Amino acid sequence: MSAKIKQKLANDETTIGSWISLPNVHTVEMMARLGTFEWLVIDMEHTSISTETMAQMIQVIDLAGVSPFVRVGANDPLQIKRALDCGAKGIIVPQVCSPVEAQQVVDSVYYPPIGKRGVGLFRAQGYGTTFEDYKENVAPEIVVIVQIEHKDAVDQLDEIISVPGVDAFMIGPYDLSGSFGKPGDFTAPEVAASLDKAKRFCQTSDKAGGIHVVHTDKTSLASNIEQGFRFIAYGTDMIFLAEKLSEVTIDLEVVKN
Repeated sequence: MSAKIKQKLANDETTIGSWISLPNVHTVEMMARLGTFEWLVIDMEHTSISTETMAQMIQVIDLAGVSPFVRVGANDPLQIKRALDCGAKGIIVPQVCSPVEAQQVVDSVYYPPIGKRGVGLFRAQGYGTTFEDYKENVAPEIVVIVQIEHKDAVDQLDEIISVPGVDAFMIGPYDLSGSFGKPGDFTAPEVAASLDKAKRFCQTSDKAGGIHVVHTDKTSLASNIEQGFRFIAYGTDMIFLAEKLSEVTIDLEVVKN
């Protein structure tokens, strides 16, 4: 599945997945079994998910025939290596602000001679029984996505995504607005201009652009596809739950009245 996603991104095709924020393996299994999403991202940056739970989630997603991706907490070789050795088929790295930092991501993901990833044996390598197959057929197909979520990153976007080994970039609008000192204020002129610049880049770049449509809105999803985004995370486990609970609350209020 990850090889297909990597090829889709290279071919400018749209691929849609979703986001995991709750540390609950059963929720992950429900989402993976839907057959709706091509990939699921385990968020290790803004959640309480532990490394052990991440490993279990990767197993569940993988065995359901969906590609397990991990958004690591930082551009850290150890965090990236542990996610990949657990079996992650894609890595999303936050706050990549320069081509030097993008190269650090590539170095952490790929084995020598392309990168500098440490060589070890765990689940991804068949618990020590399939390292050669993993090295030759799986590791080269890992999807590498850098997050563009700072004004400095937008200014260097072309250079960042031109780094060989980077498959796509993903805009982080909240942190981007925060880099202007105006977190969440997307109407501020400088924030809006930076976001527009990044979005326009999706239409001209040979690397796929990504975005997270956090709240489930089909109109917003269609609009982002129309704008040129090709790697789209739709919703999150906690948002799906929150939205459904809100619907139930409204229904109960109607019945009571």
